[in-house]
Amino acid sequence: MSMRDSIIIVRGAGDLATGVIYPLARCGFRVLATEIAQPTAIRRSVAFSEAIYEKTAEVEGVTARKIEDLSGAEDCWARGEVPVLCDPAADCVRTLQPEIFVDAAIAKRNLGTSIDMAPLVIALGPGFTAGADADAVIETQRGHNLGRIITEGTAAANTGIPGIVGGYGRERVIHSGNAGVFRAVCRIGDTVHKGQILAYVDDQPVPASLDGVLRGLLRSGLTVPAGFKIADIDPRIEEKNNCFTISDKARALGGSVLTVICHYLMKEGKA
Repeated sequence: MSMRDSIIIVRGAGDLATGVIYPLARCGFRVLATEIAQPTAIRRSVAFSEAIYEKTAEVEGVTARKIEDLSGAEDCWARGEVPVLCDPAADCVRTLQPEIFVDAAIAKRNLGTSIDMAPLVIALGPGFTAGADADAVIETQRGHNLGRIITEGTAAANTGIPGIVGGYGRERVIHSGNAGVFRAVCRIGDTVHKGQILAYVDDQPVPASLDGVLRGLLRSGLTVPAGFKIADIDPRIEEKNNCFTISDKARALGGSVLTVICHYLMKEGKA
């Protein structure tokens, strides 16, 4: 079996998972992404998970397409697309028996991934132990070790503190102050100012926490609990295009996953 025959299933299709899927698709792998029924990515302009709502999603020239069942996967691969399947439990693993399984949900906990799901299992972020839950774990915490490939042990524990971007950390990520239905009044890519109303959760306004560009914003109509992440502001106003391209962090994670996969395929004589 050649590299191009290898099926890779990726759990998750949010913006970080998209950064993983993108280079794999560009390299010609047959990648299938699984998602939940109502994805909650806020960086929706660079998330293949948007295909669950919009039928298709394009990120930097790669198209993802929602499929209703596995019968649609082959047509997507023939067109060079990434099929996205609503399959929260990744039950499709039993049918497709992929060569590689990647948990890129970045849920900070294990959602059911086990090392026996495929010959090569890779997991991103905290919640997994390399050698027990997965063959390799990828560090997702910003800093010197971002993207480090871990073959023994675990990734750094979740701090709950966003990484620093443009000198801001906690301030740039906005969480809902109450539970309710989310309704946006701004759009991704808008320049916003501190105190400006970005959205409402029920009748409660959500003000901007700082001046910048609205890089991420939850989809309107979703019901959220109090404390849920709903928006992301990039203080680098002059870099608006960042809203519509894969982030440095996502690219780093994608490169690390690709490295693990290439090493495995070479070792197996399939590269």
